[in-house]
Amino acid sequence: MATSTPGAPATRRVHRAWAIAGITFLTLVAAAIARSSTGILIEPLEAEFGWSRSVTSGAVSATLLLYGLTAPFAAALAERFGLRRVVTTALLLVATGTGLSLVMTSAWQLYLLWGLVVGTGTGSIALVFGAIVANRWFVARRGLVTGIFSATFATGQLALLPVLARLSADHGWRAAAGVTCLLAAALVPLAAGWMADRPASVGLRPYGADPEAPVEPVPPRPDGGLVTAVRAALAQLARAARTRAFWVLAGTFFVCGWSTNGLIGTHLVAAAHDHGMPPTTAASLLALIGVFDIVGTVASGWLSDRADPRLLLAVYYGLRGLSLLGLSSVLGRTVDPPLLLFVVFYGLDWVATVPPTVALCRQAFGVERAGVVFGWVFAAHQLGAAAAASFAGAVREVTGSYTPAWFAAGALCLVAAAASLTVPDAAPRGEPAPAPAPQPGPSRA
Repeated sequence: MATSTPGAPATRRVHRAWAIAGITFLTLVAAAIARSSTGILIEPLEAEFGWSRSVTSGAVSATLLLYGLTAPFAAALAERFGLRRVVTTALLLVATGTGLSLVMTSAWQLYLLWGLVVGTGTGSIALVFGAIVANRWFVARRGLVTGIFSATFATGQLALLPVLARLSADHGWRAAAGVTCLLAAALVPLAAGWMADRPASVGLRPYGADPEAPVEPVPPRPDGGLVTAVRAALAQLARAARTRAFWVLAGTFFVCGWSTNGLIGTHLVAAAHDHGMPPTTAASLLALIGVFDIVGTVASGWLSDRADPRLLLAVYYGLRGLSLLGLSSVLGRTVDPPLLLFVVFYGLDWVATVPPTVALCRQAFGVERAGVVFGWVFAAHQLGAAAAASFAGAVREVTGSYTPAWFAAGALCLVAAAASLTVPDAAPRGEPAPAPAPQPGPSRA
């Protein structure tokens, strides 16, 4: 961004928004690794402790549930205590939960540490955190940045999931959990020292804002503590729930969670193993899905700046549904071309739904309200993920196969594709108008 002072030549330096985006990206990657690592720990935990698939899947469901339900309250807490404190505390929770799990011996401890502690920590630094950063720090490239943040789940898979799978296979699941703990702990000083709440707090304009406009004043933080933040989040939910846009976005995102984190992210490794594929090879397939998801999600963010988000969602859900309907016919002992085709096709679509969903939340509810509202929409995503994790585990236990779970998810995606086209352009008349951020002057994207 160009900056100048009177009587001096113009200089060019990197806007601090990109440094904040880098910290956000690394934090989201750590959360994604902690969340996704449960998929490779299911079978080692069952082998060591004798737990059933229903028990381990239930713990994963608890993690997914807290991961989603924490998000809107974390967004409200960030308004009162600042992003820096919320992010630092969340990373400490992830490090604590994964670290203490190294000495657990009972199923209730698995639910407490991975379900409650890790679920709350990762939920506080989930995609809602990325959406808040993108909305506050960027005017130009907002959709692209949202897409990059959305790709962090895939980046976690790509970077460390195969490594964790190998560590678990060679040295036991505690080695994999220990690496997850150390990664979260290493990011604590970075978040505590460098994260800033918003551009105005350091005397800057958002990236891409009008350079001639005055820097906006830092809005006063609302009074109150934890209880007040909870009430504010619930009030935002009550307000948003009076609009059709909220229910369509929450319903379709429920299906998104069902068909990604809850189903494929949790059960693909175990399902492939059922067909005779080694767990490390199956984990590599998830990593490959991550490679293509990075491409697909960043491209989705770019498209969300230029195309109708409703149409994008319809295409994404439709293609995902078709791919899931064919999954049972391509899984086998080895990685054959049809399975690779599924990996590419599904990977491009893994979380491509996030940027257009964030864009529609922003359009319907305004920039300032969009963070908490998207938090509730994201909670629906994780409710779907939690339901799918338990549902697929139960189906596998009863039928001995995951095939009915693949078909159910494919059908839900096709329904979501049709529903996406019904999202209204804005909140209906008669509903509370979004509270826009103060605009001291024009801005350009």
